Amino acid sequence: MLNSKVSKAVRIAIAFGAASTAAFSASSFAAENEDKLERIEVTGSAIKRTDMEGALPVQVVDRATIDQSGATSVADLIQSLPSMQGFTTPSDSVGGGGGGIATASLRDLGASYTLVLLNGRRLAPRGSGSTIDLNTIPLAMIERVEILTDGASAIYGSDAIAGVVNFILKDEVNETTIDVNYTRPQESGGSSWNANISTGFGDYDKDGYNFTFAYSHDRKEQLAAVDRDFAKTGILSFDHNGTEKYLLAASSNAIPGNVRVFHNKVDPVTGNVVLDADGNPEVENVSFNPYFEKNGNCPVDTAKNGAHCWYDFTKTLEIYPESDRDSLLLTGNFELNDDLKLFTELTHTKFNQTIRIAPYPTGEFLLPLDSDLVKEYVSPYLTGLSDDDASLTPAEAAQVTQVRGRWRALPGGNRTSEWESKATHAVVGVEGTLFDTVDFDTSLTYSKNTAEENYLTGYPLADEFLGQLSSGNIDIFALPNDVTPEMTSALAGTMYNGPMSKSTTEMLAFSFKGSMPVFELPAGEVYAAFGLDYRETDYTSESSETNRAAKILFTNPSTDYGFDRNNIGLFTELAIPVIEDLEVSVAVRYDEIGETNGYAKRFEIGGAENPENLPSGKISGKMDDVTYKVGFRYQATDNVLLRGSIGTGFKAPAMLSLGRPKVNFGVTGGAYDCKLAESNHPLAKLCLDGSNQYAKFVAGNANLKPETSEQMTLGFVYSPSTEFGFTFDYWEVNIEDQVSSLSDAQIFDDPVKYADLFTTRYNPSTQADELAILSSSVNVGKSDNSGIDYSVNVLNELSFGSLATKLHGTYFIESRYTSPGTDGSNPSDWLTQMGRFGTNEGVTFRNVLTLSNTLTHGDFNHTLNYKFRSGYQDEIQNQGTACTVRVGKPTDAVVCSDEVIRRVPSYSTADYQVNYLGFENARITFGINNVLDKQPPLSLRRSGAGHQVGYDPRYTDVFGRTFYLSGQYSF
Repeated sequence: MLNSKVSKAVRIAIAFGAASTAAFSASSFAAENEDKLERIEVTGSAIKRTDMEGALPVQVVDRATIDQSGATSVADLIQSLPSMQGFTTPSDSVGGGGGGIATASLRDLGASYTLVLLNGRRLAPRGSGSTIDLNTIPLAMIERVEILTDGASAIYGSDAIAGVVNFILKDEVNETTIDVNYTRPQESGGSSWNANISTGFGDYDKDGYNFTFAYSHDRKEQLAAVDRDFAKTGILSFDHNGTEKYLLAASSNAIPGNVRVFHNKVDPVTGNVVLDADGNPEVENVSFNPYFEKNGNCPVDTAKNGAHCWYDFTKTLEIYPESDRDSLLLTGNFELNDDLKLFTELTHTKFNQTIRIAPYPTGEFLLPLDSDLVKEYVSPYLTGLSDDDASLTPAEAAQVTQVRGRWRALPGGNRTSEWESKATHAVVGVEGTLFDTVDFDTSLTYSKNTAEENYLTGYPLADEFLGQLSSGNIDIFALPNDVTPEMTSALAGTMYNGPMSKSTTEMLAFSFKGSMPVFELPAGEVYAAFGLDYRETDYTSESSETNRAAKILFTNPSTDYGFDRNNIGLFTELAIPVIEDLEVSVAVRYDEIGETNGYAKRFEIGGAENPENLPSGKISGKMDDVTYKVGFRYQATDNVLLRGSIGTGFKAPAMLSLGRPKVNFGVTGGAYDCKLAESNHPLAKLCLDGSNQYAKFVAGNANLKPETSEQMTLGFVYSPSTEFGFTFDYWEVNIEDQVSSLSDAQIFDDPVKYADLFTTRYNPSTQADELAILSSSVNVGKSDNSGIDYSVNVLNELSFGSLATKLHGTYFIESRYTSPGTDGSNPSDWLTQMGRFGTNEGVTFRNVLTLSNTLTHGDFNHTLNYKFRSGYQDEIQNQGTACTVRVGKPTDAVVCSDEVIRRVPSYSTADYQVNYLGFENARITFGINNVLDKQPPLSLRRSGAGHQVGYDPRYTDVFGRTFYLSGQYSF
């Protein structure tokens, strides 16, 4: 089948190539040829000339700029660029959906729309789609980064709707270089260090061969919430329109624990148990906190919320996880003859990230009615609760049928897990010239990404944990300081340590691309490019025996499953000099995404089969499309260049989005009010009082349609001299049938529209069903995005040196999307997160910019970098019954606030660096990031990102003023 597809692809590519042309091969046309030469930015060098600007907006971050950025990882570097928004950060993994990854996302469209390449070739993604984990790319081995900020599906394939990020590795190294860096925040926590060595031998031009070797190690320490004032509590006071208020971001899973008591309803007149229509006793329940009932107040680190004392779990979190990275690079180039070169490339990275979140929230579990805990802490208060309306009569107290506890397992320590990611990428290929006119590049790539999740501690085994509770060895109503060593030891014996899950993505790819001059027009030669690429992708998800058997408290049985499919793409491109100063380029590409096939293993556990909707056989059929791109480059004057493009894009849904079985996904990221009673939903009886976290499932949707897009750019470059340059590019990206998952907030805020997404999850400890939601990918409709990219470059030659100033920014004009289930025909169909915290739990910033000034004099380089994000409207707190925002001080009587609308101010930081180059073959660097020690501004968000409270870790610097020292020596 592969041979048939490839031969067919070759025939079509040759046919296309005979009829059309382009200047260079597809994977490097925009990034490595014209635009690289025209847009290379070298700090301290002369400003690029006008006639070196290309038709496509390509940003190049060279090694000097990387070194002067102060970034310690690829994620830090890429996510600091103004054109990047909507990416996944390391903090997203602290209780959020990060899963130990960091991503790139152009235009706030998401990582799946931004194609990430390594030396112009695709990598195996993390998961079953196209998202690349930046943690598996070592910063020390990068020579430069080229960012194509324009839709490029017609050039690179289906996953480049937003653009392309191409990492170019070091190559043909013929000296040994050692780099060491140490970074330490002014306050405690979050320090890091890295060391790397690169070496090589052989000169390709002289010897006909070259080998390069590089190794790097990076270590990042954790940053705990208690180490920063802005993050150490979830009970936050603030001023709102002249009124003092406070946010209660806490949890009903508290220590000391809360209880819910179920009893048969008793007729107050007759004293008889009330029966329902079926003749069964009607059951009522009442909630309270035994500590409050005994002492009249909630203990330290908790606050009264309704009938419960809620625990301030924030202080137990970390706000940035610790990590280790080891990376290896091997490359080789061999001369076959004067026209052909054999090249090889091998990279391997192992990345470990350790994540600590709050101790285990038990949810509700049964306490034996005859246990000492019930007798001491529950029964004495049933008829005399502080809330008289909730107190039971003696007759009702005698009809208690069930007592449920809700606790925070603080003595068991933080939930600590580890993500271990391994990425291997191997390439072998030949490039050169055929028939003296055809430049070609062909290669075979094998790429593999493996991610393992291991539980280290803090996750209780259900049978052991519930057994200890039943035995009375663990007192869930004791204060933290009253927990005995015996209780701690008993709890420690219930905690699981071992593997949980493993996902593996393997990709085998073949590509061929060629370019050549075809014929000559009066204005110059016409060039043609043509080629094909073919990929086989296999994704598997495996569970440990513990996970399959659901031995962890409140988990559901898991299973092993996988998917595979093949992709083939054919392209051709033209570069046509129409007149002397006008060049037009035309690209056409055909992509065929093969059938998605699924397979699963079934395990018999406890007499019941594993999750429903297991993938088996054909999940979805083939998807294909033809995309195009037309661009122009017009040299209007010696100083002014006009450029623009228009094109289309195509993207098939990820395999997991199509076929993922319905699996347990923990709990919602935030706490929500349950409004099912307002819509008479049949599951309304399972709603809990106040704001709570609820169980969550995820599942695929085999009915998803492919996404399509239209993109365009139009801009100009003005550069009257080598000392000044200005670029301005307007862009649009509009997507149809965009695939997305509804956020937890969207589901809970509209239980009528999303009534079918509410379901149940069985809780073995209470032997009852609990309310849950189902998150499944959907074609949400349309997405319209537009904005302006701009840059200013100025070089001033001074009497004592030179000053290079660079300003880069992105200004969003529009960012909106249709509400799921609507077609955009009505204004009310459209939603936005432009300059506000949106329903999809994120913010699109109107204006993001960076300003860099580098002063070079003698043996010194001084760089001052300034980064700015505009402000935004904070989340609207819909109080409902939650009362999470209150009037007054935390010590005052509870007065719930009206809805709160406030503005998070703009946020900016300044970084400074100095390099000393006075030693031969050496460089010493000292830097200060966040020189002014700018703290994150207050945000009332209750969802999005991870579990952190009071600020948004995705958009701010959590480390504060940070110092670093590095040295480099070559020999």
